[in-house]
Amino acid sequence: MQSIHHALEPLHGSYLTPHFEDARVYDAMRKGIFTCGPETSLRDVARLMATHHIHCIVVTSPEGDAPWGLVTDIDLARAAGPDAEDRTAGEVAASEVVAVKSDDTLVHAAQLMAEHDAAHLVVVHAVTGKPTGVVSTLDIAGVLAWGEG
Repeated sequence: MQSIHHALEPLHGSYLTPHFEDARVYDAMRKGIFTCGPETSLRDVARLMATHHIHCIVVTSPEGDAPWGLVTDIDLARAAGPDAEDRTAGEVAASEVVAVKSDDTLVHAAQLMAEHDAAHLVVVHAVTGKPTGVVSTLDIAGVLAWGEG
Protein backbone atom coordinates (compact mmCIF):
# COMPACT_ATOMS: atom_id res chain seq x y z
CA MET A 1 0.00 0.00 0.00
CA GLN A 2 1.22 3.48 -0.83
CA SER A 3 1.65 5.90 1.98
CA ILE A 4 1.14 9.60 1.87
CA HIS A 5 2.21 11.53 4.93
CA HIS A 6 1.34 15.01 5.98
CA ALA A 7 1.64 17.10 9.05
CA LEU A 8 0.01 20.46 9.33
CA GLU A 9 -0.29 23.00 12.04
CA PRO A 10 -3.01 25.61 11.88
CA LEU A 11 -2.24 28.27 9.31
CA HIS A 12 -0.97 31.44 10.79
CA GLY A 13 -0.67 34.85 9.33
CA SER A 14 -0.81 38.43 10.33
CA TYR A 15 -1.04 41.77 8.72
CA LEU A 16 1.68 42.77 11.17
CA THR A 17 4.51 40.70 9.74
CA PRO A 18 7.97 42.30 9.69
CA HIS A 19 9.06 44.43 6.77
CA PHE A 20 10.40 42.24 3.96
CA GLU A 21 13.99 43.33 4.59
CA ASP A 22 13.74 42.27 8.25
CA ALA A 23 11.68 39.09 7.80
CA ARG A 24 12.95 35.57 8.31
CA VAL A 25 11.72 32.48 6.51
CA TYR A 26 9.82 31.38 9.63
CA ASP A 27 7.78 34.61 9.41
CA ALA A 28 6.33 33.62 6.03
CA MET A 29 6.53 29.82 5.71
CA ARG A 30 3.68 27.36 5.88
CA LYS A 31 4.37 24.99 8.74
CA GLY A 32 3.97 21.32 7.99
CA ILE A 33 4.81 19.40 4.89
CA PHE A 34 3.04 16.96 2.59
CA THR A 35 5.19 14.06 1.44
CA CYS A 36 4.80 10.93 -0.61
CA GLY A 37 7.05 8.15 -1.84
CA PRO A 38 8.24 8.03 -5.45
CA GLU A 39 5.88 5.10 -6.14
CA THR A 40 2.76 7.14 -5.27
CA SER A 41 0.37 7.39 -8.20
CA LEU A 42 -0.03 10.71 -9.92
CA ARG A 43 -3.78 10.49 -9.25
CA ASP A 44 -3.11 10.29 -5.49
CA VAL A 45 -0.74 13.26 -5.70
CA ALA A 46 -3.39 15.24 -7.60
CA ARG A 47 -6.05 14.31 -5.03
CA LEU A 48 -3.82 15.45 -2.17
CA MET A 49 -3.10 18.78 -3.88
CA ALA A 50 -6.76 19.38 -4.73
CA THR A 51 -8.07 18.33 -1.32
CA HIS A 52 -5.69 20.54 0.64
CA HIS A 53 -5.35 23.38 -1.90
CA ILE A 54 -1.58 23.09 -2.01
CA HIS A 55 0.81 23.55 -4.90
CA CYS A 56 3.58 21.06 -4.17
CA ILE A 57 4.25 17.67 -2.62
CA VAL A 58 7.70 16.66 -1.40
CA VAL A 59 8.74 13.29 -2.78
CA THR A 60 10.89 11.48 -0.25
CA SER A 61 13.68 9.05 -0.98
CA PRO A 62 12.62 5.42 -1.39
CA GLU A 63 13.76 4.92 2.21
CA GLY A 64 11.39 7.75 3.21
CA ASP A 65 13.96 9.71 5.15
CA ALA A 66 14.96 12.65 2.97
CA PRO A 67 13.47 15.00 0.38
CA TRP A 68 14.27 13.58 -3.04
CA GLY A 69 12.19 15.73 -5.37
CA LEU A 70 9.13 17.94 -5.67
CA VAL A 71 5.96 17.51 -7.65
CA THR A 72 4.58 20.99 -8.22
CA ASP A 73 1.31 22.04 -9.76
CA ILE A 74 3.19 22.82 -12.97
CA ASP A 75 4.83 19.37 -13.00
CA LEU A 76 1.37 17.86 -12.56
CA ALA A 77 -0.04 19.90 -15.44
CA ARG A 78 2.86 18.86 -17.69
CA ALA A 79 2.25 15.21 -16.86
CA ALA A 80 -1.49 15.36 -17.46
CA GLY A 81 -2.48 13.33 -20.47
CA PRO A 82 -3.72 9.94 -21.62
CA ASP A 83 -1.08 8.03 -19.63
CA ALA A 84 -1.34 10.13 -16.45
CA GLU A 85 -3.07 7.35 -14.52
CA ASP A 86 -0.05 5.10 -15.07
CA ARG A 87 2.53 7.62 -13.89
CA THR A 88 4.06 8.05 -10.45
CA ALA A 89 5.33 10.92 -8.35
CA GLY A 90 8.90 9.76 -8.93
CA GLU A 91 8.44 9.94 -12.69
CA VAL A 92 7.05 13.46 -12.76
CA ALA A 93 9.04 15.07 -9.93
CA ALA A 94 10.77 17.49 -12.28
CA SER A 95 11.36 20.25 -9.76
CA GLU A 96 14.56 20.09 -7.77
CA VAL A 97 14.50 20.30 -4.00
CA VAL A 98 15.95 23.62 -2.93
CA ALA A 99 16.18 23.99 0.83
CA VAL A 100 16.41 27.04 3.02
CA LYS A 101 16.90 27.22 6.78
CA SER A 102 13.99 28.50 8.83
CA ASP A 103 16.09 31.31 10.31
CA ASP A 104 17.49 32.52 6.96
CA THR A 105 16.31 35.89 5.74
CA LEU A 106 13.36 36.08 3.41
CA VAL A 107 15.59 38.12 1.09
CA HIS A 108 17.90 35.08 0.83
CA ALA A 109 14.93 32.78 0.19
CA ALA A 110 13.75 35.03 -2.63
CA GLN A 111 17.27 35.03 -4.10
CA LEU A 112 17.34 31.21 -4.01
CA MET A 113 13.98 31.09 -5.77
CA ALA A 114 15.27 33.40 -8.50
CA GLU A 115 18.57 31.50 -8.91
CA HIS A 116 16.85 28.11 -9.16
CA ASP A 117 13.69 29.28 -10.93
CA ALA A 118 11.74 27.69 -8.07
CA ALA A 119 8.33 28.72 -6.75
CA HIS A 120 8.70 26.59 -3.59
CA LEU A 121 11.52 26.00 -1.14
CA VAL A 122 11.60 23.24 1.43
CA VAL A 123 12.21 24.83 4.83
CA VAL A 124 14.53 22.89 7.10
CA HIS A 125 15.04 23.35 10.82
CA ALA A 126 18.08 25.52 11.46
CA VAL A 127 19.64 22.99 13.86
CA THR A 128 18.38 19.54 12.88
CA GLY A 129 18.13 20.06 9.12
CA LYS A 130 14.80 18.21 9.07
CA PRO A 131 12.05 19.52 6.77
CA THR A 132 9.52 21.58 8.72
CA GLY A 133 7.55 23.38 6.04
CA VAL A 134 7.45 25.10 2.68
CA VAL A 135 7.82 28.71 1.65
CA SER A 136 6.35 29.80 -1.69
CA THR A 137 6.43 32.85 -3.87
CA LEU A 138 2.94 33.66 -2.63
CA ASP A 139 4.16 33.56 0.98
CA ILE A 140 6.86 36.07 0.03
CA ALA A 141 4.25 38.20 -1.71
CA GLY A 142 2.24 38.25 1.52
CA VAL A 143 5.14 39.71 3.48
CA LEU A 144 5.82 42.23 0.72
CA ALA A 145 2.16 43.21 0.74
CA TRP A 146 1.45 43.29 4.47
CA GLY A 147 4.77 43.54 6.27
CA GLU A 148 4.61 46.49 8.62
CA GLY A 149 7.05 45.50 11.30
